Amino acid sequence: MATPPQPLYEARHIDKNYGSVVALSDVSIALYPGEVLGLVGDNGAGKSTLVKVLSGVHNPDAGELLLDGEERHWKSPREAIEAGVETLYQDSGLAPDPTIGANVFPGRERPKPGLLGKLGFLAQKDLAQKEMGHEALADLARVGITVPPSKRTVSQLSGGRRQAVAIGRAIAWARKVILLDEPTSHLGARQAIEVLSVIRAAKEKGLGVIFISHTLPHVLEVTDRVVVLRLGKVVRDAPTSEFDAESLLGTITGLIEKV
Repeated sequence: MATPPQPLYEARHIDKNYGSVVALSDVSIALYPGEVLGLVGDNGAGKSTLVKVLSGVHNPDAGELLLDGEERHWKSPREAIEAGVETLYQDSGLAPDPTIGANVFPGRERPKPGLLGKLGFLAQKDLAQKEMGHEALADLARVGITVPPSKRTVSQLSGGRRQAVAIGRAIAWARKVILLDEPTSHLGARQAIEVLSVIRAAKEKGLGVIFISHTLPHVLEVTDRVVVLRLGKVVRDAPTSEFDAESLLGTITGLIEKV
């Protein structure tokens, strides 16, 4: 018999409380390489709290996180990013005034070569920006995003293109996992299609993607598996093929306990 694949990122028996409020109770999920996992639930179900635990914003009160089978205790979101876990929240996080290239490289600017770079000195600004601009466009192109010249500012892009660039940035830098919190919210149909195509590109790259969304047609279209949270607990974890729009909504609301 073939050995089952090891989860890329796993949360086991996670509890998280805010005072007397139970946000997560005994939550376990597993994400595999090249998988898009949908995370759904009504408001207050615990989705945002779980994302914050997975991304290193909050520490769980109980339970464990494993990345590539190794237990992790994130001290900060930066530590999770450095380990290969990227997070994109509903607000794309792109700055409107800087160029596309500058937005793809925030906090990862080019150091000077040699000892000066190791001491924290950055490369000559004009040259570094030009190199980063070209590399940013190449990174985005590799995941299927074609954008105008990198000198254009983010404020000149449409809402859908901004979100696609933000996801493309996460894909370009992520080595293992991407957490996407409502990436298609408030987008038009054409813009949402572009964002969903970028999520598929992440899957093809072999990354694990957790896709949080209230837009159930998008969840059904792009995910491989769906985890349903209700009142801080996992009430269903099943392949997307086992759901349709009606049964997924019924599971979220509690009108359907089991399909």
